Amino acid sequence: MTIDLTDPPPRSGPRPRTTGLEIPHDQLDQFSPSHIRAALVARAQSLTGVFTGPSQVSEPASLALRLHEPAGPWAAFLHPSPDEFGHIHRSGFLHLTVPEPLIEPLERAGWIEPHPISRRPQWPDTIVMLYAPRDETELAVAVAVLHASWRQATTASTEASTETE
Repeated sequence: MTIDLTDPPPRSGPRPRTTGLEIPHDQLDQFSPSHIRAALVARAQSLTGVFTGPSQVSEPASLALRLHEPAGPWAAFLHPSPDEFGHIHRSGFLHLTVPEPLIEPLERAGWIEPHPISRRPQWPDTIVMLYAPRDETELAVAVAVLHASWRQATTASTEASTETE
């Protein structure tokens, strides 16, 4: 299945409730079933150069997605970590960096919202919440966004980071 993240399919139903502009930035409903979250984690762990463990920038229970050899630009990482490009929370939602050209289409289609910390000038505006996938169709979109984030963090060129799955 090919997903064009510059024109993604709309996410079904209303957006999940979140804490909005508050930190910690949490999703409050519409969580991933355990098998969907497990599939998302497995896909993340299969990405070349990725290792996982407790997050360096979020609650320790969230699973950090870190790189052995980060090569992407400053905006590809969750600071102050030099190698964490995202993390998966226990309920299935992710905080991760998304290539700039994909943010508006993904937000318009109902898949993401900006992280409130990205409003601060010392943080990249590429940090978003990707809502927890609820089924296999949503998992495919989440994996495509995850791949775009990973490409951005592993590639010095921003062109490679906007390819679609």
